Amino acid sequence: MGAVELTLGGISVLLGIVAWGLFIATIARFVRVIRLGQPDPTRNGPFMPRLGTLIKEFAAHTRMAKFRQVAPWHWMVMWGFLIGSLALFEAYGEVFVPTWGWPVLEDWSLWSLLMELLGVATIVGGIGLVLIRQANHPRRADRQSRFAGSNFKWAYFVEAVVIIEGIGIIGVRAAKAAMGVHETPTWAAFVSNPLSHALPSSAALVSVFAFVKLMSATVWLIVVARTMTMGIAWHRFSAFFNIYFKREDDGGVALGAVKPMMSKGKVLDLEEADPDEDTFGVGKVEDFSWKGWLDFSTCTECGRCQSQCPAWNTGKPLSPKLLITQLRDHAYAKAPYLLAGGKRDMAGDEIGLTGDNPHAGIDVLALAESERPLIGGADDGGVIDPDMLWSCTSCGACVEQCPVDIEHVDHIVDMRRYQVMIESSFPTELNGMFKNLENKGNPWGQNAKDRLQWTEDLDFEVPVFDGDLGDAEYLFWVGCAGAFEDRAKKTTRAVAELLHIAGVKYTVLGSEESCTGDPARRAGNEFLFQMLAQQNVEVLNSVFEGRERKARKVVVTCAHCFNTLANEYPELGGQFDVVHHTQLLNRLVREKYLTPVAPVAEDVTYHDPCYLGRHNKVYDAPRELVGASGAKLREMPRHGDRSMCCGAGGARMWMEEKIGKRINVERVDEALGTAPSKIATGCPFCRVMLTDGVTARQSDGLASERVEVVDVAQLLLTAVKRKPEPALVAAGAPSLEGESDADLTSKPDVPTDETATGTPLPDEDK
Repeated sequence: MGAVELTLGGISVLLGIVAWGLFIATIARFVRVIRLGQPDPTRNGPFMPRLGTLIKEFAAHTRMAKFRQVAPWHWMVMWGFLIGSLALFEAYGEVFVPTWGWPVLEDWSLWSLLMELLGVATIVGGIGLVLIRQANHPRRADRQSRFAGSNFKWAYFVEAVVIIEGIGIIGVRAAKAAMGVHETPTWAAFVSNPLSHALPSSAALVSVFAFVKLMSATVWLIVVARTMTMGIAWHRFSAFFNIYFKREDDGGVALGAVKPMMSKGKVLDLEEADPDEDTFGVGKVEDFSWKGWLDFSTCTECGRCQSQCPAWNTGKPLSPKLLITQLRDHAYAKAPYLLAGGKRDMAGDEIGLTGDNPHAGIDVLALAESERPLIGGADDGGVIDPDMLWSCTSCGACVEQCPVDIEHVDHIVDMRRYQVMIESSFPTELNGMFKNLENKGNPWGQNAKDRLQWTEDLDFEVPVFDGDLGDAEYLFWVGCAGAFEDRAKKTTRAVAELLHIAGVKYTVLGSEESCTGDPARRAGNEFLFQMLAQQNVEVLNSVFEGRERKARKVVVTCAHCFNTLANEYPELGGQFDVVHHTQLLNRLVREKYLTPVAPVAEDVTYHDPCYLGRHNKVYDAPRELVGASGAKLREMPRHGDRSMCCGAGGARMWMEEKIGKRINVERVDEALGTAPSKIATGCPFCRVMLTDGVTARQSDGLASERVEVVDVAQLLLTAVKRKPEPALVAAGAPSLEGESDADLTSKPDVPTDETATGTPLPDEDK
C-alpha cells in the first residue's frame, strides 16, 4: 500500500463519511417533511398486490416503456445504479488495496460478466439519455419539447455522474486486468480485457480509477443531500415508494373515479363536516395527503405528462409537470415553518406559533412562503395561477403517461374543491351550470318533463319505467346531453332503434333521471355532486329493487355518465352492471342480433373519448363497430391511450376557452389530417365539441362541407338499415351479411402516423 493508495483512500473515506452522513440526515428530513401531509390509510395495503405492481413496473419498466425510445437507455441506467452500487462499495477496498475484490464473487466469471455489462450499459445508457435530451431541447419549436421548463443543469449533472460511474467501473476492471490480478475470460470482460492492453501495469492506476468512482458518487451524495427538490436524482429512491403507494392497489393508474374528498384520513361526510375542523379539498399545501407530498418529491421532470397535455399543447398555462414542480418547490420552501408548528387560519392569521418571539429560528424565506396563497395570480403571489388550475380537462393523459405514478388529476380536483366550496372562487360561467344542476337536474337548465322529447317521431314505442321493470333486461340511461342536446339526441335515437331491432328489452327513466353529477365533481363542487348522486342512487336502487347485483344492468351512451355510474356510485351504495352502448352493440353484432346488410363505404377516423378510453380502457368495441359498419378506419396519430381530449372534460364544456388555440379545433385539425368523410366518436360531449370544431374549420375554408361528426351507433344503424346500393353491388362491393365475427374484426387499421396533420406534433416516442 503506497502513498498514492493511502492518500486517495484517506480522502475517499473522509469525504465519504461526510457525504453519507449528509445523505442519511436528508433522508430522515424527507420522512419528516412528507409526513406533514394529511393521513391517508387507504394506501397501506394489501401488501402482495402492491409489491407485485412495484416489481413489475420497475423491473420490466412497463410504464417507462410507453415511450419506447427512452425505455432501454433508462433501463440500463437504472440497473447500473442498483446493482452497480456493489461496484461502488467495492471501490472503498480497491482504492487502498488495488488487488482487492468481493470474496467468492471476484473469481466467478458470471459475476465478472455482470459487472462488465453494468459498466458498459451505464455509459451507453447515460450517453443515450443525454442525446435524447439534446434532440428534444426546448431551443427548438415553442412548446414542442417535453423538457420545456425542466432543470437542465440538474439533469446533466445526474447524467454526467452516471457516465463517470460507468467509466470508473470499466477503468478499474481494465487496470486490474493490466496488472494480471484476475484471469477473467474475454467473454466475461469483453471491453476491459482488450482495453487493458493499452494500459500500464500499475497499482496506482487501479486506485485512481477507484477514486474516480468514489468521488463521482461522493459529489453526487453531497449535492443531492443539499437539494431536496432535485426530483431527477431523488426519484431513484422515492419512485419505489410512490409506485407501491399508488391509489389503485390492483396496479391501475389513478383514473376513472376521482379520489373521494378526505379529511384527517377519513372520507368526509358532508352532512357532519365542520369547515373549522375539517379540510374541504386543498387550500394550503399542507392539506395535501402525504402521498401528494411524495408525488411532488418524485417528479423527475421528464415532461411526458406535459407532452400529452391538451391544455399545454394549445397554448394554455397548464403543464402538469410545472404544476407538480411548483407545488414541490413551495412545499419544501414552506416546510421549515410547518415543522416548527406554524399554522394559519382561513383568514391568514398565525395560530400555530405562540410566545413573545414566535418566529425565532425560522428561516425568513419559509415565513414568506407561508404567506403565499396556494391559488392566486402573480399580483397575489399565488403558487398556482387560477388559469393553470382551471385549464385542466381532467382527460388523464398526464396520469396515464407518468412513469412514477403521480396523480395529477386528483390533486387538481382537490384544489378546485377548496376554491369552489370555501373560497367561492371559480370561472363565472360555472355559476349557471351549478344553478341549473341544483334547480333543474341538468346543466342545460331544461325541464325534467322534456327528457322524453327525443322519442318523438320514432316509429316504435320507447318503454318508460312505470314502477315495474318487468322483463326489461337493461335500464337505458339517456343522460342529459342525450335528452336535451340536439346533436346528441341523434345518438340516443340511433341506440334506441338498434336495441329495438335487436329485440333487447329495455326501459328508460324519463323525468326521473337526473344528471349524474360528473361536471359538478370535476369542477370541484362536491356538495352538488353528492346531492345529485345520492338522489340518483336512491332512484336506481328502487328501480332495481329485488334484483341481484349482476342483473342490475344499465346501458349508457355518455362516457361521463358511464364513468360516474360504474366507478363513483359504488362508494355511495349504487352497485350496478354498467356497459357503454358501444360495448353492448358490439356484442349484439357478434351474436348476430344485429346484422349489417350494406357497408358504409366511407373513410372514417375514430376519436377516443377520454372517459371511455383512457379512464375505462374501452378501445376495441367502438373500433370493431366501425369495422362492422363496413367503413374504412383511419387512425389519427394520437389515438388509444394517447388520444387527445376534445376539450369538454373537467367541466370545461361549460367554460369559455379564452387562452390559446381551442382544443376541439386542434383535435379536428388532427382528424382532418387523415382525410376522413366522417369523424366517429362514442360520447355526446365529444360529438358536440368536434362538430363545433369542424364547423369552425368549414367556415375557414379548411374542411370539406361533407365532413360530418357522428356516433359509431349511427354508422352501425346506417349499415343495418340501408339496402345495398345497386351500383355498389354491380361493382362487386362485399355484403356484410353472413360474415363471421372474425371477418368483422379483422379489418386492419390504416396507419396515418406519417400523414401531415393540421398542427405540428411532438414525436410520441421522444
